[in-house]
Amino acid sequence: MRIGLIGTGRIGAFHAEVLARHPQVGALVLADADTERAAGVAGALGADAVPSVDALFDHPLDAVVIASATAAHAELIGRAAAAGLPAFCEKPIALDVPRTLAALEAVAAAGTELQLGFMRRFDAGYRAAREAVAAGRLGRLHTVRAVTSDPAPPPAAYLPLSGGLFRDCMVHDIDIVRWVTGREVVEVYATGSDAGPAMFRAAGDVDTAAALLTLDDGTLVSATATRCNGAGYDVRMELAGERTQLVVGLDGRTPVESLEPRGPAAPGKPWPGFLERFAPAYEAELDAFVGLVRGERDNPCDGREALTALRIAEACARSRREHRPVRVAEIPAG
Repeated sequence: MRIGLIGTGRIGAFHAEVLARHPQVGALVLADADTERAAGVAGALGADAVPSVDALFDHPLDAVVIASATAAHAELIGRAAAAGLPAFCEKPIALDVPRTLAALEAVAAAGTELQLGFMRRFDAGYRAAREAVAAGRLGRLHTVRAVTSDPAPPPAAYLPLSGGLFRDCMVHDIDIVRWVTGREVVEVYATGSDAGPAMFRAAGDVDTAAALLTLDDGTLVSATATRCNGAGYDVRMELAGERTQLVVGLDGRTPVESLEPRGPAAPGKPWPGFLERFAPAYEAELDAFVGLVRGERDNPCDGREALTALRIAEACARSRREHRPVRVAEIPAG
């Protein structure tokens, strides 16, 4: 199999390494706006680097992996569709609904596949949670608590391009809540704080946010996100039902410290970031994409999932701005 990969930054370089050692990938072609960076990654992996995206699409390829800057995702999805190529794309498709819809329409018109990079769906803990909910192990699920805490803020230049904390960060919690529970979000009430570094205020963003999501069966979900968690990278989900409670993301590296006399101490080696915490999940989602391209499995995360998650994130952003609950139905779907 011949795969073209666009974007060789941190996540793109990681994807390239995974694909380079995949037994079903025989050739890997890399492209990046930074041609020297692409050449460096290619040289380290024994892959090929080309000077432009145009040159990449001139190669005979079986699929494309898109790990470029967010602003280019929708266009590159459209190019892959026009070329008849299945594509894997990091989230999001775009930062607004119209461009997301345009990309999805291009894929539908071409009859190709688009798999989105919501990697938590491939994490062992979240998969076990989904199975537990589906099997009725918790009884009636009444409360979900989702946490995403980054250890340090991103570069200031990234913030105006990110789409904001809800679309860039909490969107992962939104997607995984839907996937684990099998339910839809019908209403949100969200707020945020920009009391941290001044660069968030300058970008019109918040460094910390909280949202209450109401699911279509009445389950209540609290989701929190912050860019300023100095203890380490912390991503968890707690599920409380009438029979029992379960938690995802609690292990010997979770950056929390108990103050109880017999509680566990702070971890000696907390998770430093998303790549370390979710490395196996990232590998599993790319293996799934290879299986999809080979016709061996169904699409595990269709591009339409990104549209749904984006609409809920948009509802959260509107709720924060307008200081009111927002029904997801208020956000146009097309």
